[in-house]
Amino acid sequence: MQMDPVLVESAVVFAMVVSVHMAVWNQLSWCCMALAVQAFYVQHKWDRLIRSGAAVFQFRPSANSGVLPASMVLPLLGLTLRGRCLAVGNVYMERFAMVITVIGMMLALFLSLIALGITRPVPTNTCVIAGIASSAILYTVKQTLTVSEVIEVLEVLLIFVYLSLILLYLLPRCFTPGEALLILGGISFIINQLIKRSLASSGNANSDPLPYFLPVAVLGLVLLGIFFAVLFIFMESETWSASLFFHTMTAVLGLGLLVPWLSLLTQHHPITWLMHFITESNTRLWLIGFWAALALLAVAVVMHQNSHRSAGSKKHQASTTVRKYFHLLTVLTFAPGLALDRPLLHLSAVVCLSAFLFLEYVRYFRIRPFGAPLRRLLTLFLDERDSGPLILTHIYLLLGVSLPLWLTPGMCTPKGGLGGASGLVPYAGVLAVGVGDTVASVFGSNVGEIRWPGTKKTFEGTASSVFAQIIAVVVFLIADSSINLNASYSWVVGSISMVAMLEAYTSQIDNLLLPLYLYILLLL
Repeated sequence: MQMDPVLVESAVVFAMVVSVHMAVWNQLSWCCMALAVQAFYVQHKWDRLIRSGAAVFQFRPSANSGVLPASMVLPLLGLTLRGRCLAVGNVYMERFAMVITVIGMMLALFLSLIALGITRPVPTNTCVIAGIASSAILYTVKQTLTVSEVIEVLEVLLIFVYLSLILLYLLPRCFTPGEALLILGGISFIINQLIKRSLASSGNANSDPLPYFLPVAVLGLVLLGIFFAVLFIFMESETWSASLFFHTMTAVLGLGLLVPWLSLLTQHHPITWLMHFITESNTRLWLIGFWAALALLAVAVVMHQNSHRSAGSKKHQASTTVRKYFHLLTVLTFAPGLALDRPLLHLSAVVCLSAFLFLEYVRYFRIRPFGAPLRRLLTLFLDERDSGPLILTHIYLLLGVSLPLWLTPGMCTPKGGLGGASGLVPYAGVLAVGVGDTVASVFGSNVGEIRWPGTKKTFEGTASSVFAQIIAVVVFLIADSSINLNASYSWVVGSISMVAMLEAYTSQIDNLLLPLYLYILLLL
């Protein structure tokens, strides 16, 4: 009997949801369970809409909608963060975590309403289930959040609606509905937090400037992308005059808006602070030199693979093993940074994300002089997930390994650091994507024989992925003295195993989804 991979994926997600609520149960837990049930039903409606071509926007083909796994990320993340903040007595962050949970629920409900509104005939059973879940969530929100917190939730929802209308129109086939919920929801939350902090105060000279770099960079890159996407509808982007205008406007945005904005928020000049930050210790200089060497090695791999394509008579495409070289380089980049200097790695990841997105703009808009060469070089590494106008897999890889580091709850961390399995939280991306996904793909494609029912993934690949991640945990324990698992070894192995099963059955972007779920489970 053929097994539906979507059902198995849903079962794995439900198992994770239950695991989280067994550890942290509160007044929002029933709402999360109800949200999971209605997301499961709505997911099938989205799948049917995508197959029939009746969806409002063009979504990524050859993948299911992914509504259930994406809908649960923000609510579960908020609940686990709330548990950590309660443990250290941080009331402000505890309320903030509850807002994150409710924002995740409201974004998921909005996505569900779109599917139900355009489905014909009207799915009565699904509407009843969605109505019950929505009523429970709205009633609990009314009893739980203050008026100002409800307004914050509505602000994020409003930004999400406008971003979705703009980006899903400009970028067809780049996302599934679930991926759009996760990515655009995260961007909306970051933009709202940046605006809120900018209006609340003019900054504190004693505060750490590091957390402000990511939201300012995200907002600047979103504005840059939307502006030129709209502009180049009406003018040719491949001319030298258009390219010069692009580079000029990028410099104006960066130096004229983002740098002063950072100065206002942090009460430090960003460039001066950066120079002092980088030269603060010799370790940072050595790490930067090591990362620069790895970057050159990555460029060499790209050039070498393209030279084979140029010399061959047949169309050459990079194999799965070759693409996983970049996962290995990511592990070599992040593992030393996590063990030796996490603040530097945090900032470097923001810089790298900004560079990746800028280069993708240059490639997409064919900006001279590098647009055409980038198109030719990167086409070699495309896979079935790069079906839209943007190439996003390498950006998802960077996000996957960076998000656990960026999301580490510094204000809710005890003085002695996170204990137990939570000590591995910053390593969640390296484990799930850098080690697990790489080993599963390479080992499964080369020696795998027993396939999981309904998928192309193999049992051998999943098993090797779990074993490789366990070995990596042992290495991290030896290299990083801040990690102390105590008696939580079984929870670590169980978490890794559940995420490995999700990797075997999901058709979503695993580089993004797997690290977030492993982060949530380890944070418990």
